[in-house]
Amino acid sequence: MSGTAEIHQATLTPGKLELLAAWLPAQEWFVGDSDDVERVASYRFVDPEGEVGIETILVRSRGVTYQVPLTYRGAPLDEAEDYLVGTLEHSVLGTRYVYDAVGDPVYMVELLRVIHEGDTEADLSRGEKSMTVLGSGIVPVSNAASEAMRVVRVLDGNHVPGSRVPLGTLDGRWTDADGTVQEQTLAVLR
Repeated sequence: MSGTAEIHQATLTPGKLELLAAWLPAQEWFVGDSDDVERVASYRFVDPEGEVGIETILVRSRGVTYQVPLTYRGAPLDEAEDYLVGTLEHSVLGTRYVYDAVGDPVYMVELLRVIHEGDTEADLSRGEKSMTVLGSGIVPVSNAASEAMRVVRVLDGNHVPGSRVPLGTLDGRWTDADGTVQEQTLAVLR
């Protein structure tokens, strides 16, 4: 297990979905409509240093589910302007800088660790959980310097890179609002 993520009882301004609805239309992989973005599920990892919040939110628009990994920081991340989703006010923690996590080294290191070790998502301090994830584990002789990570953004089963056997994967499972259980590959390590 990736630890326990502390979840505060807080008010967020703007809300996470509002922030994403403003950011998603500018992403080349998003073909939905910002007016109908809805939350499907989410999972968290824990920053070992306890400084960065790491949450991945699955959202749906026009019937397509998208994976949006985010990091939450108390100060701007150097040289990451291109990955800034926006800022929000957290009633407990103050101003939070929200980043597309693929541009945040804390997320990428934790994602790599979860896949390498065959670990899972973090437990949540408030207990609620809407999905589970599991790293596949990899052969110990793998050389991290030569590994490439691909986060799957469009979760329709057709966007998982498949030209060669991966070193490892992160797979997720959640239940849609209609009761359908979904299982998808969320990240691929090559």
